[in-house]
Amino acid sequence: MNGFININKPAGMSSAAVVGKLKRLTGEKRVGHAGTLDLEAAGVLPIMLGRATRLFDYLVDKEKEYETVCAFGTATDTQDAAGQIIAEGKDYPTREKLAEMLPRLTGDIIQRPSVYSAIKLGGRPLYSLARKGESPEVPERTVHVEKIEILGEEADHGFRLRILCGKGTYIRSICDDLGKLCGCPAHMRSLIRRKSGIFTLEQALTPEEAAGLAEEGTLRNHLIPLDLPIQHLKRMEAPESLRKKVAAGARLPLSQMEGIPPEEGGVTRIYLAGEFWGIAERKEDALAWRVQISPENTDR
Repeated sequence: MNGFININKPAGMSSAAVVGKLKRLTGEKRVGHAGTLDLEAAGVLPIMLGRATRLFDYLVDKEKEYETVCAFGTATDTQDAAGQIIAEGKDYPTREKLAEMLPRLTGDIIQRPSVYSAIKLGGRPLYSLARKGESPEVPERTVHVEKIEILGEEADHGFRLRILCGKGTYIRSICDDLGKLCGCPAHMRSLIRRKSGIFTLEQALTPEEAAGLAEEGTLRNHLIPLDLPIQHLKRMEAPESLRKKVAAGARLPLSQMEGIPPEEGGVTRIYLAGEFWGIAERKEDALAWRVQISPENTDR
């Protein structure tokens, strides 16, 4: 099976566990996820199957949408509802006060992710180290937050927020920072990822739905084509006369290709007779393969 499956990960299930489940359901050894979700978070988790795993570096991961509840009154050591309370306060912000602070956490901002995040250190998630009593140093990072919107108020001094952001943004850290800015400790009560690139929550399958489709033998029908998540890349078509070069993975002369070429060092999708063959990089007057993914009806 070659392609992507959009999974709606439930809270409490790790991203690695979703990958393991899809391996068992499909029998495919090459399975990975495109963008980790923390253990307590739910929502969109794109799963790469087979040849799709080779496209990871080219996926759009700058367009993410989250829905979270930021709860004021307590801060926790994990910055979410599962942690131990480390600070309390009753100077709860009004909606107007919160709205006033939101612009300070938009644009390019500096974050220090929680030690309970899924970031890996030495191949191990930070949360697994933290739960063993270790205190790894987590470096600060620059992330981009496009927009934070207040969707409504929740019980127990919570606000439901919609956050549009880029790769590597930790929503729990935004909630913690909002508490500091508003003068009242806060934590992330819940988190749902509604969008990651082209993958949306409305189109996602739960693990149980995926298992049912696999049992029926119809899970393959829900595969997202290899080239759909990389439509942001330029496209060039090779003529039939270059079929042997394409199949052999040889350099392709730009003068014989159809379409708008990328700039020097840029990449483009390569098609032959309308079929996706992979990604190539422009090197002067030729295209050199970066990733060759032959159509499934070929021998390669």
